[in-house]
Amino acid sequence: MGVQCHVVIPARYQSVRLPGKPLADICGTPMIVRTAQQAHRAKPLDVIVATDDERVVEVVAEAGLEVMLTDPNHPSGSDRVMEVVETRGWPDDAIVINVQGDEPLIPPAVIRQVAGILESHPALDVATLCEPIHDKHSVFDPNVVKVVFGSDGMALYFSRAPIPFARGHFSTSEPESAVLPAQAQWWRHIGIYGFRIAALRRFVELSVGRLESVEALEQLRMLEHGIAIHVDEASESVPGGVDTPEDLDHARRALGSG
Repeated sequence: MGVQCHVVIPARYQSVRLPGKPLADICGTPMIVRTAQQAHRAKPLDVIVATDDERVVEVVAEAGLEVMLTDPNHPSGSDRVMEVVETRGWPDDAIVINVQGDEPLIPPAVIRQVAGILESHPALDVATLCEPIHDKHSVFDPNVVKVVFGSDGMALYFSRAPIPFARGHFSTSEPESAVLPAQAQWWRHIGIYGFRIAALRRFVELSVGRLESVEALEQLRMLEHGIAIHVDEASESVPGGVDTPEDLDHARRALGSG
């Protein structure tokens, strides 16, 4: 059974650590095509790749998937998603899911999960996911974004820092000596977002906030301006995205190329 949402996959061609990332080969299929195919398995209303490069347009179209060439000057993937929304004329109460273009292993179930949160809770405007962190390295890794949320499931803060900071167990100068207390829990933020389009429009019209500037996390712009974000634990484990050559090797192994 399908879900009543649109999926847009922003895909910027240039990447500092992995040039031409959307077209990186994974077992004979470009990464952006694999990501779009995974999104299609969630059975949304449609799946559209939004890119800044004709090479990506050509590859995605050849795979028989929808793609749109968008403004190369967009500052973020969210702005690229909004261009698709405006072009398609989707109404303010519709749901759009922003799936990152470097997630070739994303389970379709989590796309359905994010859409389902907004479908079943009309008062919510933005939803995202997290999963537990069990290893000390990830808690202190600034590339692993942490989230803390209240008992109502609403996000309190996102950070690259080890939040919550376990006083008496962590040392600011020697993270390797830290001990994860059994009674505490850390959560990795998974970079998938579901928006009611009215909330997405408000978000992209906001100026970059102070917190976002410090942490380089655009979701902090929402919190700083009072846009609430609901956080749910992912129904399935979500592998990390592809940011480095090592991540690409991991994705290839996971999909069977060895």
